This record gives sequence, structure tokens and C-alpha cells, in this order.
Amino acid sequence: MRRSVPFRVQAAAAALAVALLAAACSSDKSSGGPSSGATSTGASSTSAAPSSSGSGVPARGSADLVIWADGQRAPVLQKLANTFGQDNGVKVSVQTISTDLQSVYVTATTAGKGPDIVVGATDWIGNLVQNGAIAPVPLSGQQLSAFQPIAAKAVTYNGSVYGVPYATENLALFRNTALAPNAPSTFEQLVSQGQALVTAKKAQEALAVQVGQTGDCYHMEPFFTSAGGYLFGTKSNGDYDPTDLGIGKPGSVEAAKLISKYGEKGENVFRRSIDADNSVSLFTSGKAPFLVTGPWAVPTVASSKVKYALSAVPGFAGKAAARPFVSVQAFFLSSKAKNAALAQEFASNYATQPDVEKALFALEPRPPALTSVYNEVAKTDPDVAGFYAAGKNAQVLPQIPAMASVWDALGKAEAAIVSGANPATTISAAGKQIKKSIGS
Repeated sequence: MRRSVPFRVQAAAAALAVALLAAACSSDKSSGGPSSGATSTGASSTSAAPSSSGSGVPARGSADLVIWADGQRAPVLQKLANTFGQDNGVKVSVQTISTDLQSVYVTATTAGKGPDIVVGATDWIGNLVQNGAIAPVPLSGQQLSAFQPIAAKAVTYNGSVYGVPYATENLALFRNTALAPNAPSTFEQLVSQGQALVTAKKAQEALAVQVGQTGDCYHMEPFFTSAGGYLFGTKSNGDYDPTDLGIGKPGSVEAAKLISKYGEKGENVFRRSIDADNSVSLFTSGKAPFLVTGPWAVPTVASSKVKYALSAVPGFAGKAAARPFVSVQAFFLSSKAKNAALAQEFASNYATQPDVEKALFALEPRPPALTSVYNEVAKTDPDVAGFYAAGKNAQVLPQIPAMASVWDALGKAEAAIVSGANPATTISAAGKQIKKSIGS
């Protein structure tokens, strides 16, 4: 049975929403990507930042509740934590882990020096569960059903709920409406429009999508899936099946061939010179009529002079619909929390409040995971509605432990294919490497 929410928690949520919504216009909305590493350093807390414990992680200090987050989210969460702490008479410390948050968290938790709560993406779940680093979250069926179905699915692993979701994110196609008034229905149509603009010297690139020197299979996934590729098959219950690896199978070879066709030795649309550092700026400067990216780019795009619209990433003509990933940001409970009861109260009965999620959205505008909050903000925010529409064919980002091996090998293979490497042999070699790594 769901515990009733203490009045003090409800009041804290309302107070937080008022304070943060009022400050939203002047806040610094950092850009980033799913499971992105932080770039800032240091630790922040309700008072002075705790000193290092000597193990490379912040010391717990005198805090009753410690939360770890990356540099992008810690400043936002600190305001939330301050309100919760003041209203409940406890000390809450939000500490920034500047790089490799997931691996630092696992190592620290194993040594008994981790936080009570960690904030991250749901593709971490399999690895965290395998390492015994997180505990199930005691959400009632009523609480879980309040979230968007795909968000609830993303935090569910092996039949247990391992996180409290607060934001969703998937890729969409940003279109410069002055250069491309109509949304392309196929990738070929997009390329034709983009290349015509380049020929007319109205643009420098047909499309801005992250590839980079080592690849970016998250951003390439819509094209990979449209052409027939897949990462892992699914079981009868819809869960991913790590024994069914799609990389190296015929569908992935066909996908690799189409990626090669539009790579640097072909149509020159997919380019390694376009990466996380310049893809958005190519669009906001008017140098590219199309951009494939996620909601983390909205503040930058919206502040530019470019008038834009959102639509689904188009698939290849005659092929399947493009299927981007849906990544979900969530609060995870440490399996070795020093104050498990307080951590559960924060995650289960505070972070699940609509006013808290509205406040988080105001400072970091990624579509809310709570259905009621999503429905409310979508009425007045066309970008939120646009990403939802663009994600109708989306798939949950896999939570299985094998993903670390997949991201590295597939990303590098796709970058090599874009550069001109043989698509069939390159993707097949990546499949063999991944199989060997995961032992399937």
C-alpha cells in the first residue's frame, strides 16, 4: 500500500516549484546528451562543499542524505535538495562527480563510500544491479502508473522497479523552416533538399548529425534501425534478449551499406567532422538546414535567430520507420545507503510529486516523465509535444550490462564505415568483438 505523503513533503514541493519556476528564465540550462559525462568539477552542498575522502570521491561530511549527480544536473538538484532538507530538518548534500559518474559510483559503493542516491540514465540499471549497487524502489502500482508507460518500462528490470523517472529524451529532426518549409518524409528527401541548398550556397552541410572520430551510435540508431539493423532482440515479455545480438546479422549489414552510401566516400552527408562540439552550432548559424539531436539542445536552438520546427527523424524510402532510443533520467537508491529510510522518502514520496517535476522541467526542459506534468506542459510548449510525436516509434535504451561493450565497438565501426571502410566486413567484425566481450 502506498504510504501517505507527509504534509511537509507536499509543502516542500510547492515551495520549490514557486521558487524555481520564478527563476527559470535566468537559469543556465546546460546542454548535454543521454548518459553524458559532466564537464564541470567540484562538489556542491547545502553548506560548504565536503572535502575529499582521499579516495578520489567527496567525503560524506555531516549530511543526513547525500545525492550524487553529474555537473549538468547537480546545480538543478541542489535547489530541490535544499528545499527538502530545510522543510524536513535534515542536511542534504548534492555532490558533483565530474567524469565517469557510473563507474565512480560503483567503485565507491562497493567500498562503502558512495551516496544514498545517484542520478543517472536508465541504461545504467543492468550494470548497477549486476554490481549490487542499487536497490529496488518501493513504488506502489498507483505511483508507477502515473508515469508515461515508456518511462515506467525504462526503470523496470527483471520484474523489479529500480528507479524513479523524472525526464525522458529522444532524438528528433530540427528543421530550419526558412530553408526547409516542409518536413521530409524520407531520408532521401531530406538529403535531396539539403544538398540542393548546399549547391545553391544557402547552406554548407546537408545535415548536422553527430558522428565524430569514434562514432556515435546513439545518434545513428534511427538510421541503423530504419535500414534493418538492431542491437538486441526482445523476449516475449518485451525485455531485451542479450543472447540475440543483431550486430553482424544480415539486417545490420544492409544498414551498414546504407550508412556507407551516405558517408564520406559517397553522398558525404554523414561526416566524422560533425560531432558533439559543432553539430548544434552548424544549425543555429544557418549552415545546416537539418539537425538530429535531443531536447538538451532546445535552449541553445531557441535562443538563436533560427526559426525551427520539430518532426520525426525520417527513415529510408521503402524501409522501416526510424526508431530512435528513449533515454530516461532517474533517481536510483543505493543498496548501501547510510540513511535508506530518508533516501526512500526523498525518491518515492518527494521526487514523484508533480510540483517537483515541474520545477525540474523549468530548469532543464526535457519532457517530464509524469504523465500529468507532461500533459500540462505540452499544451504550451510545442517542443515537448514535438519530441513526443518524434518518439512514437522509439525504443527504450537497453539497460542490460553488456551495453558498455556495444557502444564502443558499434560506434567505432560506424565511424569507420562513414570514413569509407568496407561496410559488411566492418560491421561483422564489430559483431564478433561484441559477442566475445559479452560471452554470448
